[in-house]
Amino acid sequence: MAFGEAMTQLLEPPKHVAPVEPVDRRWTREEYYRLANEGFFTGQRVELIEGRIIEMPGQGLPHTQAVELVDNYARDAFGKGYRYRVQMPFRAADGSDPEPDLAVVAGSPRDPADGHPTFATLIVEVSDTSLRHDRRKAKLYAASNVPEYWIVNLLDGVLEVYREPVASPSDTTSPYASVRFFNRDDIIAPLSVPALPIKVADLLP
Repeated sequence: MAFGEAMTQLLEPPKHVAPVEPVDRRWTREEYYRLANEGFFTGQRVELIEGRIIEMPGQGLPHTQAVELVDNYARDAFGKGYRYRVQMPFRAADGSDPEPDLAVVAGSPRDPADGHPTFATLIVEVSDTSLRHDRRKAKLYAASNVPEYWIVNLLDGVLEVYREPVASPSDTTSPYASVRFFNRDDIIAPLSVPALPIKVADLLP
């Protein structure tokens, strides 16, 4: 290459290189459980949601009372043949591991242990400060084909009922085709046990 050509190349402005933007570092389920086993989350309530480790707020008395009320009702309504998993991991379809306040799962605790459940007949969250977070989790439960998701909304004193999961919702549509709000005086029953209804007020502290 001639000296003049070399100088011309050196003086040319550099070609545009697209900048590499910072991105979130998502955690896998395996990494999440390895951290838990090594004690990183001792004394904390955390969930793995879409690759993010979310620290959950502490539970006040109304929250714990509502969890007990929901658990007691579910055991009476569904009876034997189901597991009642209170604040235990649920293996959602997209790699998330939320820990709903209650998951009603067919079977027995002595069933072959091949990991946390991937399906539930009913999932219930009790929400106060976590209301927005729990509404977003509807997407996770719908993706796992959970037929029914309840949010005991302590802030507004209502029960939010999500039914009919949508296979491929858009970013602007609900992951459940049916979303209804039940007031304190309304009567509700799970789809699986319609003959055993309860007044919404009886699920609220």
